[in-house]
Amino acid sequence: MNKFLQLFRIPELRKKVFIVAGLLIGFRLLATIPVPGIDAAQLASVLGQNQLLGFLNLFSGGGLSNLSIMMLGVGPYITGSIIMQLMTMMSTRMKQLYYEEGALGRQKFNQYSRYLTVPLALVQGYAFLNLLANQGVLPTLAGFQLIASLVVITAGSCILMWIGELISEQKLGNGISLIIFAGIVSRLPQVIQKLFFSYTDEMLVTYIIFALIAVVVIAGVVFVSEGERKVPVTYAKRVRGNKMYGGVTSYLPLKVNQAGVIPIIFAISIMLFPQLFAQLISVFSVDLSITLQNFVSGIFNNQSIYAAIYFVLVVAFTYFYTSITFNPGELSKNLQQSGGFIPGIRPGEPTEHFLKSTSGKITFFGAIFLGIVAILPNLVQIFSGIQSFTIGGTALLIVVSVALEIARQVNSQLTIREYDAIG
Repeated sequence: MNKFLQLFRIPELRKKVFIVAGLLIGFRLLATIPVPGIDAAQLASVLGQNQLLGFLNLFSGGGLSNLSIMMLGVGPYITGSIIMQLMTMMSTRMKQLYYEEGALGRQKFNQYSRYLTVPLALVQGYAFLNLLANQGVLPTLAGFQLIASLVVITAGSCILMWIGELISEQKLGNGISLIIFAGIVSRLPQVIQKLFFSYTDEMLVTYIIFALIAVVVIAGVVFVSEGERKVPVTYAKRVRGNKMYGGVTSYLPLKVNQAGVIPIIFAISIMLFPQLFAQLISVFSVDLSITLQNFVSGIFNNQSIYAAIYFVLVVAFTYFYTSITFNPGELSKNLQQSGGFIPGIRPGEPTEHFLKSTSGKITFFGAIFLGIVAILPNLVQIFSGIQSFTIGGTALLIVVSVALEIARQVNSQLTIREYDAIG
């Protein structure tokens, strides 16, 4: 609480907080502007029956629930980021740009992700409008009306991407994650109201169990997110002039979950793709599109298959994102150049192998934990048949993880200013 109050005592940080709050309020206002001509009752029915569209509503910060101009949310930008991350594994040029060209290379790499957002938003927008038209939520669009709708919702995604980057520049958390966080939190009053009015005395035990599960999940997310393996590092003594440097022992912290909530977001984006692709096929063959839609719906409506696919994707993306963000070769090289070494491990390639092996072992635990939390609501739904908690685990995981990241960023900002004051 003291650190929270310090945010408003320091003028610069207070300004950052107000900027972030203003941007999030602006996003929520834009998310309430609906596309004209929608059938609200049919839309609510479709969202309630389709888990994947529920996840897309999560990405759009609730913008999908009233079919606003922000209906696609940050989905296209996230998909573009996934494609660019995959390109680092397939293209030598992209790998050099991301890993070897420093801040300027990362800036260009991120710019390519932004460029990809526009065509992806157009494609996803067309597929989604076609899906809603088939479900009776929207009238069938054609000609100028279709083009105008695509331009509007594509612009909405680009504006949201821009808002996310403006938030990130304030260094109080990742902008995209904060947008998803704000969307989830904004829906809490509706969820609480729904649970309150659906309560009966027979459900008391069930509600208590769910409350206990929520507490355990929150504690588990905090424990895993803050957990780390401390690898000891010793620095050799060096003499420069009349002074001796080094000879100290420190440690290298390896996070249990280095990927954060990114694997969850990536997994949901990939799971949305088959349904959107089935809609795009209607441009070439309506019959084939209907066949693919029925096939995809049959798979994802099966809770067991759905949970298995979701779990595997979360685990796979945890390893994938960790391999991108954690470079044991570069870390080993930096240790050797600074005169540091891990006791019992020779510098150079042996250190690289050790760090890679250690990271893989602790990432396994983090990946399994993320996967279990992600599918926990599905498992509960399979055994209890209760629909109200379908996306609760994913939402809870994102909210807690983003809150922890915000706390770390705020603490970092305050620490920097404390050192400046001392200096």
